[in-house]
Amino acid sequence: MATYTYPGVYIQEISSGVHTITGVATSIAAFVGWAPQGSTTEAILVQSFMDYQRQFGGLDSRSLLGYAVSQFFNNGGQQAYVVRLVQSTKITSGSGTAPTSGLVNVGSAGNMVTFTAKEPGAWSNLYGIQISPSSGGDPAKFDVSVVYAPGGVGLVTVETFPDQTLGGVGSIPSNYVTVTTTLTSVPANGLYMLTGGTDGNGVNAPAAASASVTIDAPGSTTDGFSFTAKSPGAWGNFLAIGATPQPGDLTNTRFSVNVVALGSDGSLSVVETFNNVSVNAGDPSYVATVMTSDSNYVSVAVVGAPTQALNNPFPPSTPPSPPFATPPFLTGGFDGVILDPTLDSATGGLFKAALDVNPAGSGGVHLLDTVPIFNLLCVPGEADPTTIGFLQTYCHGERAFYVVDCAQSDSFSSLQGGPNSLMTGANAINSAFYFPWVNAPDPLLQGRIRAFPPCGFVAGLYAETDATRGVWKAPAGIDASLTGESGLTTILTDTQNGTLNPQAINCLRSFPVYGDVIWGARTLRGNDQIGSEWKYVPIRRLALFLESSLYDGTQWVVFEPNDETLWGQIRLNVGAFMQGLFLQGAFQGTTPQQAYFVKCDSENNPQASIDLGIVNILVGFAPLYPAEFVVIQIQQMAGQIQS
Repeated sequence: MATYTYPGVYIQEISSGVHTITGVATSIAAFVGWAPQGSTTEAILVQSFMDYQRQFGGLDSRSLLGYAVSQFFNNGGQQAYVVRLVQSTKITSGSGTAPTSGLVNVGSAGNMVTFTAKEPGAWSNLYGIQISPSSGGDPAKFDVSVVYAPGGVGLVTVETFPDQTLGGVGSIPSNYVTVTTTLTSVPANGLYMLTGGTDGNGVNAPAAASASVTIDAPGSTTDGFSFTAKSPGAWGNFLAIGATPQPGDLTNTRFSVNVVALGSDGSLSVVETFNNVSVNAGDPSYVATVMTSDSNYVSVAVVGAPTQALNNPFPPSTPPSPPFATPPFLTGGFDGVILDPTLDSATGGLFKAALDVNPAGSGGVHLLDTVPIFNLLCVPGEADPTTIGFLQTYCHGERAFYVVDCAQSDSFSSLQGGPNSLMTGANAINSAFYFPWVNAPDPLLQGRIRAFPPCGFVAGLYAETDATRGVWKAPAGIDASLTGESGLTTILTDTQNGTLNPQAINCLRSFPVYGDVIWGARTLRGNDQIGSEWKYVPIRRLALFLESSLYDGTQWVVFEPNDETLWGQIRLNVGAFMQGLFLQGAFQGTTPQQAYFVKCDSENNPQASIDLGIVNILVGFAPLYPAEFVVIQIQQMAGQIQS
């Protein structure tokens, strides 16, 4: 209290007791799946698809994840966390099959040449052999070309071996195929595609690994530094390290490091530079500390006790094609088994294992435990009922909402009985199911159409609706039209939609004027027979928004004196927040009394609660129900009423 010592006017500032409550974000998505690169130890925030490309390698035809993230941003999404899953352990047993190499036979028995992919894997099925007349004009010879020929795009010749003879063709030095021959005459001209290549499904498959390279210090074969890619995957094999002594350093203990990347066209580019780093462990610029902390690509470990600055300037010439066996390129990066939820039964449940479907887990989806907030969960292509049930429980605990994909094989007939009961339990209120899959052009196939799960499109439209109308508006209707697609895999009629809708299956519909739209807004607990109060998506998501906003906005209450003064401040602050939402049209009712209430007084805070250190706040709201069924009544007028 101020001391009054002279006659006059004294100014005092008195706190109003107002603690403004700010609404939390409502449409930060989380995507979980396999990607060719990126962190496997934390969920990474991306704010555009360019961010995703930079962190996780962009689209990859082997995984649905990148496509779903792209579809999310194309349809209105703004922010997303990405969790990258990889095969974490080597598989030493199982009932699956080993990878196989694609091959093609040209000719017939006794007069044949066989081209076999040098390495196993489905990659070989995109390559073919082109047999052409001899470029030298000799009718007894022929030209052989290896071509890259994925469906829907033009051929790209990757190797050519002109003027081959019947016996000599077996020794062509191809980087892609080996050749065996019993030719007795020149084979027919034409294109012959390799077939039969498979990636296998996990038998004896090594775990995903990070590429690395060790560079010896000058004058030593035992001392140096090891540079290791920060996350596992074959992507690391395209990195190299260049180092030069720091100009002006007379101690020869400081140097500069360039991290160099090899582009798809064979060009080299410096992606990071670290100047004035040191070989001395006690130096603040110690290379092993600085680069491990600050590099986006590699971590560094000391080998032995190097005392000399590194000196391995990157060669100016373009290096040989991968794999790179000569330093300073990193080698040994391996993707592991490609994890695809739609094929998980064929890979021994590897996707489910990486997802860490375990309430006490710490990896996989549990990496989202440490992010400040996420609202929407997408696991593109996941349709296993048991796994979906676990993810519903996880979202319930995180106050998040799960956008559930149907299986690609689902049809109107298979869904008439409703979703699997494992997906409609108590925690299903935090999820919604969408059918069918969506057709869209694939940029990796020159725009060829393929089917994608709906979650990326739907999550993007959730975000768009939240931004333009509010979380209390159902993300459905003629305004919820899909962007970046070219049709639906199943076209439903009104009658079929009317069969599925009461089963809590949200349909994607195609309308002549409006295009393809979301035409349902029920949670997986929204079956008419259940009669849940959380039947509709916007009502449940509004409740989650209120819970998270009030949780964050009332932290100041902790340790305040639990009395009438505090209760009044709580009513003031929470009431102001609810009034703001009322004025935006978030609730039913024409007056605040009809729309919401905030109760925090002696009635719900008896002395027993006060003695336990508990303050009870009761907040109620009247939700807006979506106009799911619009009834238009038409009546004939019996006659004209004359005035």
